[in-house]
Amino acid sequence: MKQKIVIKVQMNCDKCTRMAMKIACRASGVNSVAIEGSDRDQLVVIGEGVDSANLTCSLRKKLCYAALWSVEEVKAKPKPDKKPKPEVPKPSKSESTSSTCSCGCPQLPICPQYAPYPMLYEVRVYDHTSSPSYCPIM
Repeated sequence: MKQKIVIKVQMNCDKCTRMAMKIACRASGVNSVAIEGSDRDQLVVIGEGVDSANLTCSLRKKLCYAALWSVEEVKAKPKPDKKPKPEVPKPSKSESTSSTCSCGCPQLPICPQYAPYPMLYEVRVYDHTSSPSYCPIM
């Protein structure tokens, strides 16, 4: 039986938050751990066969304050019925002479959904000074 456990924990800093998350993650049977609440002071643990009293005592030892608020069963969400999508009739080759993209748009020489290839040009730089000086000070 999957259950959702909500524990109110005093978390004043990021270090306390990380420590609470580590302690909750190490408990046996835990599937997920999250922090919720308006003040971000509720630790929500979801798992199967988690000992909520033992977890609360472990948090109380390290963080000085932890109170068990609720334990409730998590019910599986019913999956919605998949409705078959209406198939779009594909034009036969005799109907259309131009090719199409995978999205169905007419194929031009360059497909409008992709950017064209970048054009690269080679540039040569000529130095027209009569006597090149390699000293940067002069």
